[in-house]
Amino acid sequence: MNPRVLLAGLFHETHTFLDGRTTLADFQVRRGAELLAAVGDGSPLAGVLEVADARDWSVVPTVDYRATPGATVEDRVFDEFWRELREHAEAELARGLQGIFLVLHGAMVCESQRDVEGELLARLRALPGASKIPLCGVIDLHANFSRRMAELSDGLVAYRENPHADAHAAAMDAAQLLHRLLHSGERPITVWECPPLVWPPTGTGTADDPMRWLEAASREIETDIEGVLAANVLAGFSFADTPDTGVSFTAVTLGDPAAAREGLRQLAVWARDNREMGNRVDPPLESILPKLTEHREGPVLLVEPADNIGGGAPGDGTGVLEFLVRNRIECSAVCLCDPQAVAALAGRSHGEKLTLPIGGKASTLGGPPLVLEVELISQSDGRFELEDVHSHLASMCGARFDMGCSAVVRHAGVTVLLTSRKTPPFDLGQWRSQGIEPTQLFVIGVKAAVAHRRAYDPIAKASYTVDTPGPCSSNLRALPYRHIRRPVFPLDDILNQ
Repeated sequence: MNPRVLLAGLFHETHTFLDGRTTLADFQVRRGAELLAAVGDGSPLAGVLEVADARDWSVVPTVDYRATPGATVEDRVFDEFWRELREHAEAELARGLQGIFLVLHGAMVCESQRDVEGELLARLRALPGASKIPLCGVIDLHANFSRRMAELSDGLVAYRENPHADAHAAAMDAAQLLHRLLHSGERPITVWECPPLVWPPTGTGTADDPMRWLEAASREIETDIEGVLAANVLAGFSFADTPDTGVSFTAVTLGDPAAAREGLRQLAVWARDNREMGNRVDPPLESILPKLTEHREGPVLLVEPADNIGGGAPGDGTGVLEFLVRNRIECSAVCLCDPQAVAALAGRSHGEKLTLPIGGKASTLGGPPLVLEVELISQSDGRFELEDVHSHLASMCGARFDMGCSAVVRHAGVTVLLTSRKTPPFDLGQWRSQGIEPTQLFVIGVKAAVAHRRAYDPIAKASYTVDTPGPCSSNLRALPYRHIRRPVFPLDDILNQ
């Protein structure tokens, strides 16, 4: 008989230092058969469905909630998600389920729940019959992994790459693990190690140490320690203020837990000894101006992690735009999320000039609006097809993205793409869909930390990561943490701890 597997998803990376709330209206919700439409779109959900088809599962699709990174999620979102999921799960458990698969992020925070994923697992396991069946899933490399997540799951598998080019593949690995458990009857345990470290997103790219070394060492754990089915390096999400925020390591094992735990302990010791590698603080934007004059061709990237859309920032900071305008850097471009400016341009004729306050509206940390006289170049509905279906953006949304109503304006030699929805800069189709060829630009402002690199590194002549005003600053000591465990590096001196 084909195994019946319940499928659900809850995906949000929460920046708890942002003003406001992420509401139910911000979430894309898919129900029932709508989940099955993800097949072929390159997302983690698609990866699970591909394995399910190949392995002849009888998938029971329930509900999937997902939103782009943003502020603390209102309780109503989790309440509604759980109400829908519980209704389906209770009915299907009564009919007979063999397994549960979850597509999660791992760093979601609600008003009343700082460990949303741990709470979700606890509620699922408490349902009649749910404690007896295997529960597996896929999680983001930036998950803030909790002890409850370890104790209540049978096999959570994390992405191994940042940018997340392998999110689809990681989901397939997790689904293959569940398939094994469905047929073998095995029930692994997850061991967990959590050193006192928190790294900004700029220090968590897997092309560089410390993450490169840690990922390679975790693969050795999988091959060298008997019984280990998966070893995960969780870089954590530093902008979620929770007791579990930070770096952690897990191993899913059928073997001796002590052996797996010792392997993780060695990772933790190395990470602690090399903690400064991950604590990357960015130089001031102004310090880059002399370097720009050395370049005769582009694109040259000005990467500003402080306004990292992929980390939850509003994407309307004006630091780089003001720099380009003030220094008259021609053939340059930036993208800002500014629905008010887009609305002010509605009904205007192409070529028309007007004065607009641009950006600086969504966060007091990103600087004030910049008032510019601009020429309207084009307008669109903002929809585009991803050029890379294995990109970091695809791991979040699949093969298509909707920037909302958008407009392209120009001031002197600076082009500004204005969108109505925050759009992480992880795919060059964002520019080309608006008639802008990024390879022909001299300077491009990129509101990201690491995840842009898969798209932009192949075209960039140079890249400079710079400090600008914004809520995702790599200087973690500047953030008002209240809930994070202490002591923890770099907030505290842990040398003698």
